[in-house]
Amino acid sequence: MTEPIKTADVTIIGGGVIGLAIARALAQRGARDVLIVERSSLGAEASSAAAGMLAPQAEADSAGDFFQLCCQSRDLYPAFAQSLYEETGIDIELETSGTLYLAFTEEDERELEQRYQWQTRAGLEVEKLSAEAARLHEPCISDGVRAALRFPFDTQVENRRLISALATANEALGVNVWTGVSVDSLKLNRNRVTGIETSRGFVACEKVVIAGGAWTSQVINEALPNPRIEPVRGQMVSFEATPQIARHVIYSPRGYIVPRRDGRLLAGSTTEHAGFDKRVTAAGVQSIVASALEITPAIAALPLASTWAGLRPRAADGLPVLGPCAEIAGAFYATGHYRNGILLTPITAELLANVIVDEEVSPPLQIFSPDRFQLVSSR
Repeated sequence: MTEPIKTADVTIIGGGVIGLAIARALAQRGARDVLIVERSSLGAEASSAAAGMLAPQAEADSAGDFFQLCCQSRDLYPAFAQSLYEETGIDIELETSGTLYLAFTEEDERELEQRYQWQTRAGLEVEKLSAEAARLHEPCISDGVRAALRFPFDTQVENRRLISALATANEALGVNVWTGVSVDSLKLNRNRVTGIETSRGFVACEKVVIAGGAWTSQVINEALPNPRIEPVRGQMVSFEATPQIARHVIYSPRGYIVPRRDGRLLAGSTTEHAGFDKRVTAAGVQSIVASALEITPAIAALPLASTWAGLRPRAADGLPVLGPCAEIAGAFYATGHYRNGILLTPITAELLANVIVDEEVSPPLQIFSPDRFQLVSSR
């Protein structure tokens, strides 16, 4: 074995919001030597490309374990945001205005009615609005609106400020961070993790958290479960809106707009299987702008500020991959969050810290376990 250039108690592969939040939670619980290894810069990939919506009710078609996980994480955000502010002085701009979901066609109305019915039966907070009532909440919305739902607890956060707050908190806690360093593989011996091989050299450690987002599958060994993480491109558009034209996050079945305090109005997004290509396309921008104009024609007068794309990490079954690997001691997964990485950040950190520090395998870690996938060598 190569002589290690570094020894850590826990190494986290990936410095997006998931890896950063796990590192912070571990350090707060007394883990002495935590190392984050990030191939680019902190939060540079899906974390910074996201729109920051915390909207499980607006996006869910039915109840289930994943929906419950998303709601639990959303409900952790007020305390999570407050603690980050107390630690760092950075306001992650958690909004409390709620989310509107608009219907423009008969089919849209049927979809909204189904959502309203099952969520009402489940005891969730949701309001049914007429077109007139929806416009009282948001005068900017199109005259073509037929009906709407309002989700008072679905909200948003400024994801780029979240990255900054988590990075600052980790620095204060003494977490070690390597950026611009790639991980080639995990090193195993007799079904135990012994370290990772990186572009900077070998790191000896007995616990590794695989939180590499869309790049997860590039570091998984043959002896480990393979969730077959695929990058799914999402393009985004930002407009200049000063003064802001909307207060709420506003959805339709075809897109959404997200108002930000700094005067930006975000619109998105596409879902494209384009490999690791992060280029913005004319077709992508056109579809986003068309969906945004359907929500509010006021978009037409706004200057276009910027466009970008990110790569969402989607597992083979579309669900997150969380917790320990039964066959390999010391290997933990925190990946496959797909469209919900920002939303699931606080609960992922809590669940992973619980299992790593206290060996508490809670029900979500059993449901979303990496062990539901075959080993790489069994493909």
